[in-house]
Amino acid sequence: MKKVFIITGEYSGDMHGARVAELLKERVSDIRIEAIGGENLKNAGVKLFCDHSKMSGFGFSLKMAIDHLRLESKLVEYLLNDYKPDLVLLIDYGTFNLRVAKRLKGSGIKVFDYIPPQVWASRKWRIKGIKKYVDKVLCIFPFEETMYKEYGIDVHYCGHPLIKQLPEKANKEEFFVRHGLDITKPLVSVFPGSRPLELQFLADTLIGGAKKLQKLHPEIQFCISHAPSLKDDVFDKYVHDTDFKVIKGENQALLSVSDSLILASGTVALEASLYQVPMIIGYKGPWILYLAYLIFRCIKRVSLPNIVTDEDIVPELIQAKFTKDNICYETEKLLYDKEYRTKTIEKLGHVRSKLSDKYSAEEVANCIASVL
Repeated sequence: MKKVFIITGEYSGDMHGARVAELLKERVSDIRIEAIGGENLKNAGVKLFCDHSKMSGFGFSLKMAIDHLRLESKLVEYLLNDYKPDLVLLIDYGTFNLRVAKRLKGSGIKVFDYIPPQVWASRKWRIKGIKKYVDKVLCIFPFEETMYKEYGIDVHYCGHPLIKQLPEKANKEEFFVRHGLDITKPLVSVFPGSRPLELQFLADTLIGGAKKLQKLHPEIQFCISHAPSLKDDVFDKYVHDTDFKVIKGENQALLSVSDSLILASGTVALEASLYQVPMIIGYKGPWILYLAYLIFRCIKRVSLPNIVTDEDIVPELIQAKFTKDNICYETEKLLYDKEYRTKTIEKLGHVRSKLSDKYSAEEVANCIASVL
C-alpha cells in the first residue's frame, strides 16, 4: 500500500488538498492518505492527524509559536516512526511546512510542495531552503516556474487551482431573491477576512468605510461575508451595530453577484478578478510587522490581480492608507465613475489570460501518482 500525508494550514489549503486526494484515489488503487486539514479533507475520506483550526492566523504570539512547535514535533515523530509515508505533500503555509520538510530530510520520505511560499514577493532567501529540503515544487503561477528553474529546482507548473475550481457566477436574480436583496439597487459586499486576527485589525475600518458610503448613497445595499472558517461568536463581535446583511458560507456566489467589493487582501482578490468584479484591497497589521515587510519585500504590489498582470488595476489601501475615508472614496469611484469602472472591469479580464487553463489538482495528482 502506498501512503501519502498532506499538510494544510487553513481553509483554502484544505479545499485544494481535498480535490488532490480525491483524484489520487482514482489514480492509485491501493493508497492510504492522512492529513492535517479540515472538513474538506475529512469529507474526501482522508483520516485527519489533527484539525488545522489552531494553525490559522497571522502575525505572531508566544502561544501560537509554542502551539506550532508542539504540533511540528508530534507530527514529525508520527511521520518518521509510525505512519512512514512514501510522500508528504505540503500545501501553502510555508513557514511551518518548510520546518517539517527540513526535519524529514534524509528520511527517504519524498516531499512535494504545492502552492509554495511566495518567495518572489518577500524573503527570497527562503528559496535556498526549498532547494535543500523539497524534492519537487508544484507551482501555480507561470513566472514561478521560470524562477525555480533558474535556481536548479525540480519544478512543475500546475496552473492556478481557481481556474478550474472556481464556480460559475451565481444567478444574480435568484441570489437576490433568496437573501431579500433588491435587484434594482447596487450591491457592495465587504469581505473582512477569514482569520480572527484579520478581523481584529481590519473589520472596523472595512465596515466603517462601507458605513460612510451608505450615508452618502442610501440607495446602495451592503452585505458582509462570514467566512465558514470563523466561529459565530468570533465573527459576531466585530459586525455588531450595523444593518448590513450577513451571508455565511457563500463567499464565491456573493463575490460574483456584487457590483463592487471591499476586501481584505488575499486569494479572495484573485477570485473577484476572475469574476471581473471591481474591488478595493485593504490591509493593516502591527507596525513592527509592516516595517519588517518593507525591509524584506521583493515587489511593491500586494494584491494578486496587480501582481499577475503587472498592472495597477486594483486600489491597494495598505497600512497608513487603510482608512475609512479612502475606502469610501475608492469604492464610490468604482461605482459611479463610469469610464473608470469600465476600464477596471476590462483590465480585470487580463488576469485570466495570464494564467494557464490547466486543471491544477489533476496536475498535482498526476505528478504524485507517477512517483508512487
